[in-house]
Amino acid sequence: MGVGGSFWDLLKPYARHEGAGYLRGRRVAVDLSFWIVSHSTAIRARSPRARKPHLRTTFFRTLSLFAKMGAFPVFVVDGEPSPLKSQARAARFFRGSGMDLAALPSTEADAESSAAAAPVKGRNAAFTRCVEECVELLQYLGMPVLWAKGEAEALCAQLNNEGHVDACITADSDAFLFGAKTVIKVLKSNCKEPFECYNIADIEAGLGLKRKQMVAMALLIGSDHDLHGVPGFGLETALRFVQLFGEGEILDKLHEIGRGVYPFLEGMDNPHIDDLPSSSTKSSIVKSPHCSHCGHPGSKKNHSKVGCNYCLVDALENCVEKPAGFKCECPGCEKVRDLKEQRKHKNWQIKVCKRIAAETNFPNEEIIKLYLSDSNLDKEKGVPLLSWNKPDVDALVDFLTYSQNWEPSYIRQRMLPMLSTIYLREVASSPSTPLLLCDQYEFDSIQRIKIRYGHPYYLVKWKRGTRGMNPNISSKKPVTEGETSSEVVVLDEDDEEDTVVCESSELLDEPDVPQVLTDDGCCFLLTDEDIQLVSAAFPKDTARFQEEQRLKKAKSKSRKSKSSSSSSFETPKGPRPTGVQLSITEFYRSKKGLNIESGKKPVGEGQSAKEGSRKASDRDLNKSLPKSVRRRILFD
Repeated sequence: MGVGGSFWDLLKPYARHEGAGYLRGRRVAVDLSFWIVSHSTAIRARSPRARKPHLRTTFFRTLSLFAKMGAFPVFVVDGEPSPLKSQARAARFFRGSGMDLAALPSTEADAESSAAAAPVKGRNAAFTRCVEECVELLQYLGMPVLWAKGEAEALCAQLNNEGHVDACITADSDAFLFGAKTVIKVLKSNCKEPFECYNIADIEAGLGLKRKQMVAMALLIGSDHDLHGVPGFGLETALRFVQLFGEGEILDKLHEIGRGVYPFLEGMDNPHIDDLPSSSTKSSIVKSPHCSHCGHPGSKKNHSKVGCNYCLVDALENCVEKPAGFKCECPGCEKVRDLKEQRKHKNWQIKVCKRIAAETNFPNEEIIKLYLSDSNLDKEKGVPLLSWNKPDVDALVDFLTYSQNWEPSYIRQRMLPMLSTIYLREVASSPSTPLLLCDQYEFDSIQRIKIRYGHPYYLVKWKRGTRGMNPNISSKKPVTEGETSSEVVVLDEDDEEDTVVCESSELLDEPDVPQVLTDDGCCFLLTDEDIQLVSAAFPKDTARFQEEQRLKKAKSKSRKSKSSSSSSFETPKGPRPTGVQLSITEFYRSKKGLNIESGKKPVGEGQSAKEGSRKASDRDLNKSLPKSVRRRILFD
């Protein structure tokens, strides 16, 4: 949730729409709890009998984020929740259980002492076990995992603010209040549509809101740590009020208003809000007399005698009747309108300040310290370096085989995009070191460019190296008569059907199944790889492929130019194949030639001209035949 009052809707006009290549080479902090809850709920709704959807979600989305998008994810786990969030947690439990929210305690003390605390704790214990299993899976994958002292989005924001990561992936809008600079709300790697990326610089330029001003808005409209906020404050009212102050003074002004001090009057020492005049009190505003007929300054009697200076200028008449909705633009009326707007704005300020002053213990100092704190890392768990290690494939296979009942071959196949990405990065960093992909494949060539999810990739061919090949992949397939010499087959389709039945790839972000290309009796493994990564790992092969592509384009262009220059508008000689429709001139020319050879008079001589016409020929055909058949007989 984060900040209440549909805070995301306020920020949405300032979101940037980025493609799949935006995260390539960037470090991103992932709120693991949000990731598990959002996508596991979608999988469970689609397949209620899904086995441990949190592990399935974490496995496939980590592979997708690391291999497809080329990002370096850092996973952050929630720590001990703040006592201020107990009411929000109880509300989530009531909402998820279908219970009436009216039974929710109104205060935090009631929430902690209520009977709803027990089921909330039980549900959190079950969720904690899910998180622990996902952490174990991520460690097998070689991903860095950090434990937050409190909220995970708070540590994600701190890492982003301090420059350790480039973006945060979370749906909690209070990540900006914790200091985040770039937040990705929803990420779908299998979707061609760009995802929304929010930058604090764009929000500051569009709304004029900075970190402390957003904290003030959370205090006014409510958040996870205070669900109610100040009564009578919505999103627009809070935004309008916060924009009256700068970032350096907004929190101090809220403290003054909380003590009953009105902050808008200058020249007065600490005016109290109760001493201010009521908003219903109206001071008299003197307005000069205006004509009831034309609406301009003066009287109707004088205008009928002397005329109206404004009407004489505009319409060359003494006094013109004013239209509907007329507003006088004279200096006196402009001044009166300005005074009314100022009084209206002042009354609104007094009304808003009285609402804030009526709240007890406002603003909550604990919430302010929570949002502005920069010590969100649980140092008892250690401060590990952000390093991405090689995955422990054997341990990972054993873990997923036991927990998900997957076949080992299925797990290794899905791991291949991640392993190939790691292999290319190692070759790019140390090209002199001879390496093999999975200890058995070596780079062969680039087959073609492939567009996947709106992003170009190289389709890379891998050939078997000096060591043995995986028994799950056939190394030879003879080419028999009637078959093509190049064929692409999918690895272990039977295993895939047995393991993935109900869930869609869009929900799971499941990577593409690796393929085998059988070419002249030799087998090649095909994978989709990033263009820049392949260029850095194998620059010579990339340059050779680009040169081949350039020659193909030049040859195709020259072939097209030759064909266009040799073409003419003359009718080609020789017999035309049957079934090809003739042009209208060729059709009548052929009919005329047939008539001359048969001894009939040429078309155009009296009555015989009508008989040689199209209508006459139509009359010779059998009327019972369909029109399409008659047309085919004539043109053939």
